[in-house]
Amino acid sequence: MRHAKAGKKLGRDSAHRKALYANLACSLIEHGRIRTTEAKAKAVKPYAEKMITLGRRGDLHARRQALSELRSQEVVHKLFADVAPRMADRPGGYSRIVKLGQRQGDAAEMVYLELVDYDPAAGR
Repeated sequence: MRHAKAGKKLGRDSAHRKALYANLACSLIEHGRIRTTEAKAKAVKPYAEKMITLGRRGDLHARRQALSELRSQEVVHKLFADVAPRMADRPGGYSRIVKLGQRQGDAAEMVYLELVDYDPAAGR
């Protein structure tokens, strides 16, 4: 039984899952919106919001923590310089999940995971 077991395994071992979360969070920060399955979006949303919270803190320790998780200097710079200041006045809830319907091949439920201030016209 899975009593008190937090998080989804997503059919991956722990290292693969950690890399998946880091890659999806990097793509979300870099592009503002990503298209993925509902299960992956629900799993990575708290992870990405924690990274944005680190960006809002803005100190050196938070930057190093974000860099150790995301492993991309460019994405961490964008997080701290661009994304976090836009979210400075929000008390949380930096992203949303928008359902798109089912994928053609395997009928997996597809969603957009996007930042709440995402503007499709501007692409940010």
